[in-house]
Amino acid sequence: MASLSPVTVSVPEAGHGGGSTPPHYGGDGGGPGDGYPDYGRRLRRARLGLAVALAPILMFFVSLASAYIVRQGLPTFDEKSNTYVRDWNPTDLPLAMLLVNTGLLAASSLTAELARRQITRQAALAPVRSIPGVSLGSETGFPWLYVTVLLGAGFLVGQWLAWQEMANRGYYLATNASSSFVYLLTAAHGIHLAGGAVVLLYAAVVSLFHKPIEARRIVVDVTAWYWHFIFLLWVGIFAFLWFLR
Repeated sequence: MASLSPVTVSVPEAGHGGGSTPPHYGGDGGGPGDGYPDYGRRLRRARLGLAVALAPILMFFVSLASAYIVRQGLPTFDEKSNTYVRDWNPTDLPLAMLLVNTGLLAASSLTAELARRQITRQAALAPVRSIPGVSLGSETGFPWLYVTVLLGAGFLVGQWLAWQEMANRGYYLATNASSSFVYLLTAAHGIHLAGGAVVLLYAAVVSLFHKPIEARRIVVDVTAWYWHFIFLLWVGIFAFLWFLR
């Protein structure tokens, strides 16, 4: 009579290279054996970091605006008359130039949003395009990033021309307290805008080196939101200087 010998079957444990466990996608930067970065989580972190970074910038300009209001109503001591006098003289703003500059910045905010939506759409279609045999047709993307940078540069040039017009009217940095605040507010805003333009230009250049579309999307998305903030900030500064001059 034949005897049956026991057969031992080993079942691989999960996480030890067994074939029964599917590969894990969405690791943050990739753990052991994980080559698929979670770009969605990175995007959320980048947006949160942007919000945290914008808070001190907003507080800085609020502080300048508060100092402007306090200085506007603060009298100074005149040594000749031994009395306190109000020496606040409103600055004659070049409104026409500032309105043109506002239009340029508004247009650049629109093109930045179009660039953000364009690269978001490209990132959503990237997995489908990577499937062999699947073609979605050729899509010619408009260079919205470059247009945004050009419009931003036009705004900075326009601000420089506005400063020149103020100088022609006799308002310099040290003319009076009012003109000093105007130069300080507009210069601080221009510096923050120039920083955003550099990042946008970097995002446009990076696209030429075939970086992952999701990585480029993070840069464009965060910078576009920053650009919107800069536009709204300028609208607030312009309105503030106009109504409280």
